[in-house]
Amino acid sequence: MGWNIALPILIFALGGLLVSAGIEDARTREIANWKNAAVALLAPLWWYANGLDIWPDMALQLGVALAVFAVFLLVFHFGLMGGGDVKLIVALALWLPFPAYLSMLMVMSIAGGVVTIVMMAERIIKKTSATIEVPYGVAIAFAGLLALREPLLNQFQS
Repeated sequence: MGWNIALPILIFALGGLLVSAGIEDARTREIANWKNAAVALLAPLWWYANGLDIWPDMALQLGVALAVFAVFLLVFHFGLMGGGDVKLIVALALWLPFPAYLSMLMVMSIAGGVVTIVMMAERIIKKTSATIEVPYGVAIAFAGLLALREPLLNQFQS
């Protein structure tokens, strides 16, 4: 499949949205709905640019995203993660093939643990008893950006 200008443009657009979402979550503990919507709505362009077939490729991406939504809806229900974080995780499920998505989730979990430890250390240093609101969007953005390395490098090596 030759070089396709749409692929790197879409990768950089997703990367910019992820960086923006991570920064916003770190600053405000919220991720704007328009950013999550943009990530989700760009996914069909990504599928088209990659030459995915409607069946089974696109159907599989949608199925994975629905399963991820069901799981993370429970996480949100129990107050373990915010709605913006859940929406971003689900939107990323539309972009990544299942094995890459599982790797992204593992990296996200580890990065989220690191962010949590940093937040706890800050709480101890400042000697405050305030409840910690972990900006998981930072971990999600970090893991998403790492997951984008492979398609970006593959695009420029073809």
